[in-house]
Amino acid sequence: MAIAGLAAILMAIAMLLVVVSTVQPIARRLELSETVLLAIVGIVIGGVADLVLRSTHLEIFSGAAETLLDFPLNSEAFLLIFLPILVFQGALGIDVRRLAHETATVLLLAVVAVVVSTATIGLALYPFAGLPLAVCLLLGSIVATTDPSAVAGIFKEIGAASRLTRLVEGEALLNDAAAISIFSILLASITAHHKIMLGGAVLEFLVSFAGALVIGVVFGRLTLMLIATIGAAPAAEITLTVALPYLSYIVCDEFLGFSGVVATAASGMTISIYGPSTFRPQTWRFLNELWQQLVFWAGSLVFVLASMLVPRLLAGMTRWDCVLILIATGAGLLARGSVVFGMLPILAATRLSPPVPTPFKITMVWGGLRGAITLALALAVTENEHVSTQIAHFIGIIATGFVLITLFVNGTTLRYLVLFLKLDQLPLIDQALRHQILAIGLGEVRDQTREVAGELGFSRNVTNSVVQFLDRRVTTEQQANTFDTALGDRQRVTLALIVIGNRERSILLDLFRIQGLSRRVMETLLRSAEAMVDGARLEGRFGYVRALRRRLKPSLRFRIAQAIHHRLHFDLPLMYCMTERFEMLMIAHFVSLSLTRFMRTRMEPTLGVRISEIVGEVLGRQCKLLDEALQTLRLHYHGYSEALENRMLRQVALRLEEEKYDSLLSESLLSDELHRELHRDVEQRRAHLDFRLKFNIKAGIESRIHGFAIFKGLPDGVLHDLSMKMSLHFSSPGERLYKRGQKVHTIYFISAGLAETHYAERDVRFGAGAVIGAEEALTGARVAATSRSLQFGHFLTMSARTFRRLVEEYPIVRDNLMKLAQARADGEMPDAHLLPGEGKDRPGVPPSDDAIALAIAPVTSVLPVREDTDPDKKD
Repeated sequence: MAIAGLAAILMAIAMLLVVVSTVQPIARRLELSETVLLAIVGIVIGGVADLVLRSTHLEIFSGAAETLLDFPLNSEAFLLIFLPILVFQGALGIDVRRLAHETATVLLLAVVAVVVSTATIGLALYPFAGLPLAVCLLLGSIVATTDPSAVAGIFKEIGAASRLTRLVEGEALLNDAAAISIFSILLASITAHHKIMLGGAVLEFLVSFAGALVIGVVFGRLTLMLIATIGAAPAAEITLTVALPYLSYIVCDEFLGFSGVVATAASGMTISIYGPSTFRPQTWRFLNELWQQLVFWAGSLVFVLASMLVPRLLAGMTRWDCVLILIATGAGLLARGSVVFGMLPILAATRLSPPVPTPFKITMVWGGLRGAITLALALAVTENEHVSTQIAHFIGIIATGFVLITLFVNGTTLRYLVLFLKLDQLPLIDQALRHQILAIGLGEVRDQTREVAGELGFSRNVTNSVVQFLDRRVTTEQQANTFDTALGDRQRVTLALIVIGNRERSILLDLFRIQGLSRRVMETLLRSAEAMVDGARLEGRFGYVRALRRRLKPSLRFRIAQAIHHRLHFDLPLMYCMTERFEMLMIAHFVSLSLTRFMRTRMEPTLGVRISEIVGEVLGRQCKLLDEALQTLRLHYHGYSEALENRMLRQVALRLEEEKYDSLLSESLLSDELHRELHRDVEQRRAHLDFRLKFNIKAGIESRIHGFAIFKGLPDGVLHDLSMKMSLHFSSPGERLYKRGQKVHTIYFISAGLAETHYAERDVRFGAGAVIGAEEALTGARVAATSRSLQFGHFLTMSARTFRRLVEEYPIVRDNLMKLAQARADGEMPDAHLLPGEGKDRPGVPPSDDAIALAIAPVTSVLPVREDTDPDKKD
């Protein structure tokens, strides 16, 4: 019985999936690109199906052949079904933060190269094709888009440089959009028979790009907000990411007239940047695995289905068509080479982008393969009823021939070109590190193997033979180890800081598995950890420190909330910001302590004591600064601090309990029923912790006022009224309180923290209990010097008008102020202290000059090192 209708279509798809599943291992065994082999398979299937329909002896297979050749997917369906999946996963899987450093290069390859290729191919064909220039340019736009799947697959399989792979994948994110935009403008001109206005076309192109970029980012952020709102529901969260690319693509392409490809890429990059801090780690891992599977299905099917159309598209090809194909191919190669070799050096010379090595450029030019999108666009022209048969024939044959040449010539030789240029070799820093790591790691493996062999009762002869084999490998790696001579100290410090940054990211992701921690806090910490890795990679320890200082500065959201608190006396936004800041500082402090231990126990054996001391100094100052920031907050919010620590530790304990039950289940010590029951019990106890702690931002203001000498002698009732008029200000290191010559509108009363006023002849440091700006507020004079906060501080503030009114009503405040000024002039004021109540009689934690230097000094002088261990001198 013949299969027809929907059943035939599903049967065909199932059979094609079976075919593409067998292609992957065969391609690996033949050392051939999967894309190239899929193209061959598709062409063979299409050719055989066409032969079956033409033969009278194979009528029994005519139904299956007709289903394959008349598959109910036109060019529009190709693009609408498969393109969002391919683009979204490409954006999701790319390292967007590292790609940001290559923005100029990627835009050049994705936009400028497409425009240049379109123009060059079109102008090269125009004298020989006998068709209007617009038609030749249309062909140029169709074959201008590159397919990264074959190239990236080859690069990853042979271990090519990661930067090369990143550039190719980054280019592919946007060049489809550029090519499709140009294609749409030219096709509309040809079908409507009107001339193209260059200015209008450029404006339409830019608006389409910019509008789609905004829409894609907005859709991505809205999806993340929705995911954060629905809570821990992995199935729902992943479903939203499946819907996102189609929503972005269709809304932009069908309703707004923007580029659907750009919108999809922008939404995918948004998820890539913020996803790790929004999804739970296990959900994020499963999400990436799911999308890799989806893109394998989509990419394989689209290539096979498009390749099946090749025999039909090439029908009626003449010798002159072969000449035109060669002209188009040569022009495309020339155009790509002129952009890569002619324009990339300009970007490097103007420092818009890091320089690209010549072997990279050669590979990028030769690796400009065309694929399924080109075939789909060519099919769109041949299917368009408003396009003449002559134009359809020209577009179909030349575009298909162009794709076949790039696949079967460039695609099959690209692997050998990469190997010839030695782009598969590790960078020097990784080569030097390899022997060091193997020598240490194999030594530990040897010792563990000996212990395991003794526990399991392996014979002495077998144990000795395996241990001796590992001994020989350890000796070989030790003899080949050039780590100490191959890398200078600066490179080793940079390597250590990159490892530390990546380790911090891993710890944060592991902590994020603990339910109840704020997603916004984790997002901030993860983003700053990645910024520290990028800073170390680009500028070494100075870049790392600069990123660290940015992390500790209050966010724009925090500053806005503080301004609302000051001016409108509305506390809710600042209260929420303070809860997040408290949690952020506490988690960062815990992680900092963990990193210090990791540095001592794991990295010191690899990098050496000297480098560990230098990097340990950075970590030590970071830890000290965080510790002092927490002390300032704990001083006035001790109850909240203790409650927050208590809840965090209980959440950690619940996570450990859950992992213990999972371990017992894997060892068959628990039944499935008991395991589920224990997990339900853990979830119930976790639900009791799932609440927002209440933070009273004005707690204890009145008691703090009693500690200021300037208010000595005022009645308690006055102090109570005064506390209602005062605001809180949480200062950050290096924050400017007053600028020289500025009129005083706000007076600062230091409850905890340090500030410094920079006079021409000296610097005066103010600690807890001091008042800044009171004298100028009374006299109306402008401040004579700039004042800055040196530490995370907790200040009380009062408007100058309120303070003047207070002095008029209670002259004792002026007397107290004069006594303080006289004591300071006579040198009788005690040393400035970070916290109130410190001194000779009541010792507390002294202010940390190291932490202050890390916070406010210029980056180049933040990390002084001994002359004999300066890493910059042994590069």
